[in-house]
Amino acid sequence: MTYRGSCHCGRVAFEVDGTVDLALSCNCSICQRKGALLWFVPREKLRLLTPDANASTYTFNRHAIRHRFCPACGIHPYGEGTDPNGASMAAINLRCLEDFDLASIPVTPYDGRSR
Repeated sequence: MTYRGSCHCGRVAFEVDGTVDLALSCNCSICQRKGALLWFVPREKLRLLTPDANASTYTFNRHAIRHRFCPACGIHPYGEGTDPNGASMAAINLRCLEDFDLASIPVTPYDGRSR
């Protein structure tokens, strides 16, 4: 299935392919503050519909994850990083998908604060 998503103002927009089967709720300092529910997909499944330069990047701690956000409206629609095997991954903020029922999927807590 293909999903469309964006920040609030639309300056950062994307499509992503896959089947959402669960959401991850991370308690690290940034995810908890922004309230993201994350779905991880291989990076090649994420296609930007707007120029990459439209999104700003924030990193912290080990600088392993590039938290991408809109500098105009402040929404964080996705992040980029690598999995433990070195594969490029995208962390999609499910709250930024259009016409997606968050209540339809289980939410799994993740203790990112301890990592």
